[in-house]
Amino acid sequence: MQIVAITDPLQLGYGREALIGIRVHGDVRLVADKIASIDEANYVVMTAGSFDIIAEVIAVDDDALVHLLNDSIRSIPGCDGSRDISVFEAFKADIRMGDQVTLNTISDGIKFHGRETRES
Repeated sequence: MQIVAITDPLQLGYGREALIGIRVHGDVRLVADKIASIDEANYVVMTAGSFDIIAEVIAVDDDALVHLLNDSIRSIPGCDGSRDISVFEAFKADIRMGDQVTLNTISDGIKFHGRETRES
């Protein structure tokens, strides 16, 4: 059995969320590992296409987001450029745990195995 808590970054004091597409010169895994070690990065994947890495990050405010992007991510050796996309509202986020359990978070509730429960 695995017990998982799903947190809302906004309720934890994080006012900004962004997706970052990162181009890398050199070993993508080394850059991805460095990004993954940043506390504010909560999702880091290696991809094919226009970007080598996609990362989701959270920050307290705009100043913290600028610091995170400029000083923590773009300064990583091998980072060859990035495209940053601010997130205003999430409509769906699937969280998969193992082969059988899927948790779908929705803007006004949580669906678990097809049943919707409202948060109070």
